[in-house]
Amino acid sequence: MSWAGGLYRVHIMACRCKQANQVDAECIGQVPGQRDREIGFIAFVAQSLNVGADTRRRDTIVAPRACRPFARDGMAYWRAWAGTCRGCLGGVNCSLYRTRIRYLNQFSKPECLDVSRLRAAACIGITRYPTSGVFMNDAYLSHVRTVLEQIRADGFYKSERVIASPQSSSIALADGAQVLNFCANNYLGLADDPRIVKSAKDGLDRDGFGMASVRFICGTQSVHKQLEAALASFLHTDDAILYSSCFDANGGLFETLLTEDDAVISDELNHASIIDGIRLCKAKRFRYRNNNIDDLQAQLQAADAAGARFKLIATDGVFSMDGIIADLKAICDMADRYGALVMVDDSHAVGFIGEHGRGTPEHCGVQDRVDIVTGTLGKALGGASGGYVAARAPIVELLRQRSRPYLFSNTLAPSIAYASLTVLELLRSDEGAALRRRVRENGAQFRRAMSSLGFTLIPGEHPIIPVMLGDAQLAGRMAEALLAQGVYVTGFSYPVVPKGRARIRTQMSAAHTPEQIEAAVDAFERVGRALNVI
Repeated sequence: MSWAGGLYRVHIMACRCKQANQVDAECIGQVPGQRDREIGFIAFVAQSLNVGADTRRRDTIVAPRACRPFARDGMAYWRAWAGTCRGCLGGVNCSLYRTRIRYLNQFSKPECLDVSRLRAAACIGITRYPTSGVFMNDAYLSHVRTVLEQIRADGFYKSERVIASPQSSSIALADGAQVLNFCANNYLGLADDPRIVKSAKDGLDRDGFGMASVRFICGTQSVHKQLEAALASFLHTDDAILYSSCFDANGGLFETLLTEDDAVISDELNHASIIDGIRLCKAKRFRYRNNNIDDLQAQLQAADAAGARFKLIATDGVFSMDGIIADLKAICDMADRYGALVMVDDSHAVGFIGEHGRGTPEHCGVQDRVDIVTGTLGKALGGASGGYVAARAPIVELLRQRSRPYLFSNTLAPSIAYASLTVLELLRSDEGAALRRRVRENGAQFRRAMSSLGFTLIPGEHPIIPVMLGDAQLAGRMAEALLAQGVYVTGFSYPVVPKGRARIRTQMSAAHTPEQIEAAVDAFERVGRALNVI
């Protein structure tokens, strides 16, 4: 162990019984039954590996030689010590030692040794503390480890793979591998566009790095108001309000707008942010089967029967795990029939769905019938971060006054706001139209090729194209095998998708070339045949 003054190794660990004031192995056995009492323990620490071991209690000794292989690495040394300790005195002693390391300076008397100030050779330190918290912490950590082990065993464990390049259709991994990227939300390929990057850099020079304040104190710059106005104009709404993420936008929406007198009717496959946002509000909650208009009607009737004052239908514009576009025309028809408001999270649509990229309301011909649109700047619109709510002016004004994530979180960094303004300008141009056309063509090419090979795809026209597998462990193995073939995709399983519905979710980008799509399909064919998927 390295403590401030140099390298020290614990050679001996023993329990000191308070009553007998001596090293006593029997005392250790009594600890679990005396969790509310204080016990002490003693550690012999030596700077030199040649210091002899204490021999008063053979069953408490850790030979110096056992420490030698682990001298360079403190964590590895602790693991070795823990294993040796269990062989001598059991898990109790290990718990005491671990707590000693964690709380180096918690001593009950001034004359007791402060381990963090060690400078010289053999020293002895005694400390006392209540054991109840120690054992409770150990029990909880043991529970957490069991949960994690089960997640791994079920094939649901999610690992983070580090990339070492800008986000693009082809990326470098931390290990140096160059792979084709088919799992990003970079639908228009703008994440590394030089013009967007330049706008962000110019924004840094102009308005600095961060705001260090929430909006209503001193955290609003002119660029934030410009971006809100630009979003409202692009989406054909009265006004818009920025959040640090769309998760925050959805999290701060329902609680602000609805009370216990109201009702929210939510699609069963809505994004987690909608689900969590609804949980935060006091409105009556009703859930309808995915994109099922008959069930939506039944839930609207149930809300009326429950005496709801106002009703709000909440749906994703595109269901992100399936790539299915919500039937917004039928939803708006039901809303009109039952006097309900309509809210759409269009995170996976704005920028590239609809003739002008205005999302699923434009695609479905109901732009003037959707009351509230939430979305993100972290996908097609540059892929950085940030969210928004676009709606009628009184709704946005109320959100500014009472939406907690807006009131109590910093808004976007100025550089992101400047870059997002550039993205919105690009979307209105001929180039924006060309990018939308290209991502549609890429999706169609991939769907045709994969279907001809016999893969099971969820039908649709969205660039989210799930390859259905069913088994969670198979999805994980297939994703790893594809990575080895130079294609980066991700397997999704419960709880992100329902049990038994595991899949590889592929996502097309306007940045993909036809050759890259062909290469990905070839890799899917090789891996699919090897794993008996096709």
